[in-house]
Amino acid sequence: MNQPATPDSQGFLPATHQVVLRYHQAWKQRRLEDILALYHPDIAYHDFLQNRVFHHGQLRDYVLSSLPQGEAERLEHIDRIRVDGDTAFIQYQLVLQGGKGLVCFHSSEAITVRDGLIWQVREYATLQQGPQGQGRPASQQPLQKLGLSARQLGRMADELHGYFRQARPYLQADCNLAAVAAATGYSRNQLSYLLNQVLGQSFYGYVNQARLQHVLDHLPASDSKVRMDELAFAAGFNSLSVFYRCFRQHTGLSPAAWLRRFPRGHAATTESDPAA
Repeated sequence: MNQPATPDSQGFLPATHQVVLRYHQAWKQRRLEDILALYHPDIAYHDFLQNRVFHHGQLRDYVLSSLPQGEAERLEHIDRIRVDGDTAFIQYQLVLQGGKGLVCFHSSEAITVRDGLIWQVREYATLQQGPQGQGRPASQQPLQKLGLSARQLGRMADELHGYFRQARPYLQADCNLAAVAAATGYSRNQLSYLLNQVLGQSFYGYVNQARLQHVLDHLPASDSKVRMDELAFAAGFNSLSVFYRCFRQHTGLSPAAWLRRFPRGHAATTESDPAA
């Protein structure tokens, strides 16, 4: 039978701290196999955001779908590992760029170690909007039905932004949620939750913002006869009134005022442009 480890002068159990530190580093460096190797065969992983418990056989898919992806998603640990007996505590933020600026999940994990392996994880998350935003609990019931964790939402956002940058679906006037969901491999309900509840933007608001940025990126030289209205239709807008409203909402100016202030061909980016 294993003898219990002896705490050091600061009250830490060295084995607990070392195991959780390796776990922390494996997540940060996105090493799937190293993460899985640290789980106890009898592990219970409680994701309270989803109100779900995962066991050993379910964790490969869960971890794989949760690993941070790309530069748009940053996993930032905001405190040192704290240890109390056989349990360690980690706090981190999952930061991504949303329709209305900076968005992050503030998460904390209580990780219990047994026999040198992680035996229990209890993960809690609150959604914050903006760098000074107040934390608020994310709605658990939809996430429970959609099967999404905080990290998976971050990955979804990164993949959605990447799809808009590369495929530019917004150039099609009939761009719709069903088509984008099919192309990205997510369900309509999952994308709707990401956009509405996390990024704070409707689907068509997101699409029109990408269209507007396309117009601003392709303003012709001052001696060109191409009109901004023509650029708007080429970018996927099918209504000039929607284009003018979107233009003023994101730039604070009318198209005519914008052209007076900035020369044609001037590069500009709307706030949190999904296609940038």
